[in-house]
Amino acid sequence: MKLVVGVSGGSGIPYAHAVLRALHDLNVESHLIVSSGAKRVMTAEGSGPQLPDLTALARHVHDDRDLAAGVASGSFRTDGMLIVPCSAGTLAKVAHGFADNLLARAAHVTLKERRPLVLVLREDPLPRPALLNMLAAHDAGATVMTASAGFYHAPRSVDELLHFVTARVLDQFGLDVPGFRRWREDGA
Repeated sequence: MKLVVGVSGGSGIPYAHAVLRALHDLNVESHLIVSSGAKRVMTAEGSGPQLPDLTALARHVHDDRDLAAGVASGSFRTDGMLIVPCSAGTLAKVAHGFADNLLARAAHVTLKERRPLVLVLREDPLPRPALLNMLAAHDAGATVMTASAGFYHAPRSVDELLHFVTARVLDQFGLDVPGFRRWREDGA
């Protein structure tokens, strides 16, 4: 399997790190694109994963300014793309086909080729423009998710909350993350 992983400027880089770690452990070929906004957020938040932590887990890393990268073309076959976290600005670009950087272009190509595109938002509260953009992205073919963990598995750490969101995101691509406990999985 080959997936494009976009990281945009919303707070929530630990979600990207957890997803990349899971893809690495599942031996999925990942193509990482980190926006300039995401790089600024990593620096500003400081204590979480940094760019080297993300790039070490990806099989391929693409510069967000390189609109000639393979992932910018529909002829470059992938099994889909996810953007985690997906900022409100990136959501708007995806919803309206504004492809001014590689991350937005790869998302546009993913939709154009009718491949799965998962946008994992980490913004609250959601103003009307974001809600309309979520609907537009959905109508264009994207799956819109929020980084919202369930609590039925009685998480005891932040890592367990990250694991839950990671597993739900990768479910969208038919990938099973080891150790993920599903609702009433025991048959109860």
